[in-house]
Amino acid sequence: MPALSSASSAFATVPIRVIEPTKGWLSLNLGEVWRYRELLQLLVWRNTIVRYKQSIVGIGWAIIQPVTSMVIFSLIFGQLAKLPSDGIPYPVFTYVALLPWQYFAGCLTGSGNSLVGGAQLVSKVYFPRLILPLSTLFTGLVDFAVSFTVLLGLMVWYRHDITVTWGIVLLPLFVLMAMMAALAVGLWLTSFMVKYRDVQHLLPFLVQVWMYLTPVAYSASLIPGKWRLIYALNPMAGVIDGFRWALLGRSQPDWGALAISAAVTIVLLVGGLYYFRRTEKTFVDIV
Repeated sequence: MPALSSASSAFATVPIRVIEPTKGWLSLNLGEVWRYRELLQLLVWRNTIVRYKQSIVGIGWAIIQPVTSMVIFSLIFGQLAKLPSDGIPYPVFTYVALLPWQYFAGCLTGSGNSLVGGAQLVSKVYFPRLILPLSTLFTGLVDFAVSFTVLLGLMVWYRHDITVTWGIVLLPLFVLMAMMAALAVGLWLTSFMVKYRDVQHLLPFLVQVWMYLTPVAYSASLIPGKWRLIYALNPMAGVIDGFRWALLGRSQPDWGALAISAAVTIVLLVGGLYYFRRTEKTFVDIV
């Protein structure tokens, strides 16, 4: 009995942590994500390694994909359709837009599938579920950095047609906007996908349609004035206009449209965070 009593008292002194679902709309608890930052780093490293594991070309795919798209767009829209490119050689004009677009599309697809793809991890151990879609954003930056080296080569090749201005210092801001847009839409999609697997089939179609609604292959100057407001509601429209201005320095973006795109991104992101946290407590039960 004394031994049993001492064991019971020792057990009583062990700290117990109770994990409860979040309650209300004001409990984002983003500080918890920071406490699990080492897990975030581990997931980013794992995603990068797994993506190119047992691949012959390896990380070279980060260059092949945008370069191939650039060549196709240059032939179809630049040579055959003769679309205007604001006085910039069309290969550079479209590649500058393909960089943020492919980053956005890759992160959107990755974050949308993150919870379903990580179902085994979600169901076995507790951690902030927000880390899964966040990890895809930083993984995508690796491909973005590799693809950016090709752009530097194009800018050197066409150096006589390109004027670099002070706007280049704002380039990180436009990269951040692309990250926020991908996370904002990705949070909604991944929350819906846990409940409705139809979203998994809808996602590739959504990305494809969204690309044609975004000035990747054409100039924003082609948008009629009566459609400018609707055009500005596209978060990636402001990002791509900003990229072209920051890197090519020819025409300044429509700052009003850029502000609308940024506002839409913020609204989607805040709403996505709250909805994600509100539905997070049911992920383990239905994933």
